[in-house]
Amino acid sequence: MSEEPKRVYAPFSSEADYQAAIDTLLDQEGRELRIFDPDLVSLQLDTLARVDHLERFLRVSRTRRIYIATHDGGHVTRRCPRMMSLLARFAHMIQVNRTHEEIRKLQDSFMVLDALHYVRRPVAAYYRGALGINDDSEAQQMRARFQEIWSASYPGVSATTTGL
Repeated sequence: MSEEPKRVYAPFSSEADYQAAIDTLLDQEGRELRIFDPDLVSLQLDTLARVDHLERFLRVSRTRRIYIATHDGGHVTRRCPRMMSLLARFAHMIQVNRTHEEIRKLQDSFMVLDALHYVRRPVAAYYRGALGINDDSEAQQMRARFQEIWSASYPGVSATTTGL
């Protein structure tokens, strides 16, 4: 009989700890990464290190996917050329959607890997939040919430000017 994986709950309250939590999440086994953030600024998608980490995540398997929902994709399109390049190279594995107007009041931020691991900030304007590893109950709720947000969104960022 194999041991059940250890459940980890690690609160954080600084930007550095938040960035470390994201890196820890990206290092976990998993197939689908779902991200919701109002403007994507705090994810540091403009840095070489973060984009490299996302690329390593995708290169592990052809079945890996990244789904991103945001209120405004302008930061990524105007200030994140590395992320736009990654999106162009992995367009079949990354989709970025923009939320419909009726849910733009949502101001939390979270990432969920499969339905097992997560990083969550209750208020996106602050870096206080938590990392959860092997927490299927909490991660499953976040995944379901992401699906609700995703269904209230539409393709919003494309690596090409035509959107194809």
